[in-house]
Amino acid sequence: MGCSSCSTGKDGQPKGCKSNGTCGTDGCNKLTVFDWLSNMSLPNGEKPFDCVEVRFKNSRKEFFRNSENVSLSIGDIVATQATSGHDVGMVTLTGELVRVQMKKKKEDYNNPELPKIYRKASQKDIDIWQKCRDREEEIKKRAREIAIVLKLQMKISDVEFQGDGSKATFYYTAEERVDFRQLIKDMAKAFGIRIEMRQIGYRQEAQRLGGIGSCGRELCCSTWLTDFRSVSTSAARYQQLSLNPQKLAGQCGKLKCCLNYELDVYLDALKDFPGQDTKLFTEKGMAFCQKVDIFKASLWFSYKDEPANWHVLSKDQVLEVLEKNKKREKVASLEEYAVDNVQAVEKVFENVVGQDSLTRFDTPKKRRSNRNNKKKKRSNYKKRPTNNA
Repeated sequence: MGCSSCSTGKDGQPKGCKSNGTCGTDGCNKLTVFDWLSNMSLPNGEKPFDCVEVRFKNSRKEFFRNSENVSLSIGDIVATQATSGHDVGMVTLTGELVRVQMKKKKEDYNNPELPKIYRKASQKDIDIWQKCRDREEEIKKRAREIAIVLKLQMKISDVEFQGDGSKATFYYTAEERVDFRQLIKDMAKAFGIRIEMRQIGYRQEAQRLGGIGSCGRELCCSTWLTDFRSVSTSAARYQQLSLNPQKLAGQCGKLKCCLNYELDVYLDALKDFPGQDTKLFTEKGMAFCQKVDIFKASLWFSYKDEPANWHVLSKDQVLEVLEKNKKREKVASLEEYAVDNVQAVEKVFENVVGQDSLTRFDTPKKRRSNRNNKKKKRSNYKKRPTNNA
């Protein structure tokens, strides 16, 4: 098995990455869990956990019981039980960590109806499976054309074949409920297979398809993020980010999940800060808070009559002024506090000699005027004698 970019060799291993299906280009390492117990042996008399985790196309993972005690390791291609026929997938986790993952996903490992692993996939199974995978893009394109003809307000984002090629699952997104009964009839007639339609959200669509985020890394939802928490614009407001929907939206069109990563740290830091609506009363006039910088522990204030002129105050200075305002005392002006915050710029870099500066190339060079040379050329051209034939 392998992703669509590295394909599959004769022995079932990826051709391109040569690392048993853990390349970083498409879907080989989506939502993987590092097996940190692989080098540890079980206690005496302890039987290995008989359930394994198997990943299918993209991020779909399921748990299966190894009732036949087949010797399995991470990266093996196996034939698993399905509702009808069999499916083919890759083993992504074995041992005690599977028990931990099942508890995390609230799966009962004592459930007798847990699907089973039949065997390791033979070369024939892999060849059939690979032929089905090669047909997926063509069938997805054809299915979209059929949906457009039927004027259905939906987007078919992905197609997944069962390992034996008897069934195909179509994943789609839609704003409203869609009546796709006629679509299923037309697709079953065109493709000659059983059809299953499954609606997913926009975030689940981005998780399945993957991609590169604005940070330059692979999407979190397709590599390690498993739960989707609600994200609101207040998370961006607390972190002093611009409320531009184009910058705050991810590949799915929703707010980026990474807005929640550092939110708790910002909320803890803002507990000691004055609010954004803080007002300072001075003899010169009332001042409003314009900006807050948590890292520098600074706040910017401007007078009501001079909104363009900002004054920088430290957090302690603002709290001091607020304490005086509570006692109905007014400070003279903000300028006397702002002067204390002016610091001389220290030289961060010096070479051995101490003469060169890193900013020496920032100032543009003065262009030499070639006016004198042009005047000389023009005068010489005028002085040339003309030969009249």
